[in-house]
Amino acid sequence: MIEVRRKRHENELHEKYMQLYHNEQCYEELMQSLEEAYQNRPVELRRLDNKREKEPNWYRNRNMLGITMYPKLFAGGLNGVIEHLDYLSEQKITYLHLMPLLKMPHPYNDGGYAVEDFKQVDPEIGTNEELEKLTKELRKRGISLCLDVVMNHTADTHEWAMRAKRGEQEYMDRYQCYETREIPDQFEKTMPQVFPETAPGNFTWCEEMHRHVLTTFYPYQWDLNYHNPKVFNEMIGNILYLANMGVEVFRIDAVPYIWKELGTNCRNLPQVHSIVRMLRMILEMVCPGVILKGEVVMEPKELPVYFGTEQEPECHMLYGVSSMVNLWAALATRDTRMLKHQMDVIHSLPKNCYFVNYLRCHDDIGWGLDEEQEKKLEIDPIQHKEYLYHFFEGTYPYSFARGELYNYDPVTKDARSCGTTASLCGIEKGGFEGDLEQVKQGIQRVLMMHAACMSMEGFVMLSSGDEIGQVNDYNYKKNPDTAADSRYLHRSPFQWENAEKRKKPGTVQYAIWNGLKQMEEFRREENCFGETAGISTWDTGNSSVFAIRRTAGKEELICLANFSEYGQNAWLNCLEGEYEDLFTGEKLEMNSVWMNPYQYRWCVKK
Repeated sequence: MIEVRRKRHENELHEKYMQLYHNEQCYEELMQSLEEAYQNRPVELRRLDNKREKEPNWYRNRNMLGITMYPKLFAGGLNGVIEHLDYLSEQKITYLHLMPLLKMPHPYNDGGYAVEDFKQVDPEIGTNEELEKLTKELRKRGISLCLDVVMNHTADTHEWAMRAKRGEQEYMDRYQCYETREIPDQFEKTMPQVFPETAPGNFTWCEEMHRHVLTTFYPYQWDLNYHNPKVFNEMIGNILYLANMGVEVFRIDAVPYIWKELGTNCRNLPQVHSIVRMLRMILEMVCPGVILKGEVVMEPKELPVYFGTEQEPECHMLYGVSSMVNLWAALATRDTRMLKHQMDVIHSLPKNCYFVNYLRCHDDIGWGLDEEQEKKLEIDPIQHKEYLYHFFEGTYPYSFARGELYNYDPVTKDARSCGTTASLCGIEKGGFEGDLEQVKQGIQRVLMMHAACMSMEGFVMLSSGDEIGQVNDYNYKKNPDTAADSRYLHRSPFQWENAEKRKKPGTVQYAIWNGLKQMEEFRREENCFGETAGISTWDTGNSSVFAIRRTAGKEELICLANFSEYGQNAWLNCLEGEYEDLFTGEKLEMNSVWMNPYQYRWCVKK
């Protein structure tokens, strides 16, 4: 192992490890496995490590453009993805997030988040050889592969779980198992439930073991016991194995849940940060070209701890969950005040905080809005949430959206929303009703929402299918394995016949594809989208129009988005001089800017 890397972190790593585990032998075993992983790292990947060490903020480059997809749904599996890489290159994608593809039980696997083998690709998706081939092809095209690492749990069919079921104490100790309900009942007093309707309780009875097993998510997902150093060591080994196959970004699933402690809510505990910090150091020691992305669904003001500090960094970047939620809320209400507030909070965070922004992903839209701010704006949080999920369900009067509810709770009145971007923006409704004007306005909403998302700090990750306006697929209801999970409404096979229409003027696909392409080109060209740009929201004097100002040296760019179906005026009186709309070439004065329905403008100061 390169001695400089080792010396840089070894003392801190040893200190944190011993604080958690007090086990010198396990620490030595860990260090030996790190050395082996480094020695096994392919030469090509070591060259990438050296390059990335010279450009540590490579993921903040304005050329970054991501896309997320299920490989099986996109093209039948890994070989299909390889065959369609020209399609990704045509979009100038630089970051590909493939949804869980490791060996999983069938049919119940939580979309791949119940892992049966962390070192083996699922046979229905491909092989390890195909994964390595894919990573090599991606590197040739300048595309970084992101995979999920499910650290919180394994499938109950994982080898460890199967051996635990046979009564092997070593493997029972890798989970949290209890003979009686005494300790589980104590946990339940302070531990919230993730899925109170579909998977109530946090423990599952295992008949083979005659034990109650901690299962925070679904009964077939057994929580790992990170109090046991062997669990940490082996999970690190799994991550480094995948890194040596060419994975460049790891999305840590459900980060806040990793450490469980009796008498707490078992979320966001200090030990979680010790584990993530150790993982960051280990990657920098063995494969510094690899970075971490965290999935942390919390208010923006609570996120900085997951980035760590300048001296002790943790995640390189996090998902911009609140940005997604507030963008959709603004679209439904025609009111951008909550969106502006959330972005102001994000802009106030330390500079080491960096986000991957997106409109849609594989999951639902959970309406976790800032209730304190809602009350300040005299918005009733419960009524607001009900309005939002009914609006995007399409049951609210005059709604243009078509979607479905997920995890509706009649007691708390809580629910989440599912659907593709195109369907939630009105394209499906207009198409079904044969109303071309509705479809046209739906396209404009799709583009405006992406333009607003692209104006934010961070880089954008598209959801596969959104670039061609793919609508909801209701066929999931015909499959008994998926019928109860409305998230499969937008987890549907990619429509390649529709993708071909991106080349035909006058189609929905052509309009969205080329509209996004234009935005992406401007992002790559304009210095105001660079890593060091200054970013802040601006008051437009109109709650329907959202504005972000970006500066780079003497260059200035104003990004405007009208979230209303009516024409609106925006007033930015303190911005003097002449500006030019990049999209239309129109010359503008910022003291009064007219915005057509759902129009977006990126205005450069001349």
